[in-house]
Amino acid sequence: MTEKAMNSNNNNPKEEAVKETAETQGPNGNGKTEKEEVSEKKGEKKKKEKKDKKETKIAELETKLEELSDKHLRLQAEFDNFRRRTLKEKADLIKSGGESVLTGILPVIDDFERAIESLKDISNDDAGKQGTILIYTKLKEFLKLNNVKEIDALHQDFDVDHHEAITKIPAPEKKLKGKVVDVIQKGYILNDKVIRYAKVVVGE
Repeated sequence: MTEKAMNSNNNNPKEEAVKETAETQGPNGNGKTEKEEVSEKKGEKKKKEKKDKKETKIAELETKLEELSDKHLRLQAEFDNFRRRTLKEKADLIKSGGESVLTGILPVIDDFERAIESLKDISNDDAGKQGTILIYTKLKEFLKLNNVKEIDALHQDFDVDHHEAITKIPAPEKKLKGKVVDVIQKGYILNDKVIRYAKVVVGE
């Protein structure tokens, strides 16, 4: 047996294992070459960049979502205001829709009241007087059903929101100063809106 063969056979198995491990590991002793480490670092850098881009994109989307939510809330508020305004206008139209017709009936009511006043000396059994009063009553009932109310003016404090002063006269009594002492023409209200002011005489 040669000396070389004897040396080969006499090698320790542990030494062989250490030698083999040293051959497989890189210069840094971690099993990777410098090139592999650089490549790995580049990969980590790319992953970090991708993560940063994702976070930036998420932040942008969150900002856009907030803007859209704000716009939605504003549009919803504007629509609610529009709906309320439209409903109010519609209600007002319904309330005052027949105002012109009702206003046109008021002079007829005045004529009936003058006619009844002229018939006060005639007996209540008179057919003409009874017919006139019946028609007048029906007209008054029609106005009531349509929310038309007579303005209470006689002996009330003068109110520019409901009364129109035709003239002033000395008050027949001290307590009637600044009050309505006579009503020349009755006033009427439709759903809290004056459709004809009461023409009155005020005491001073």
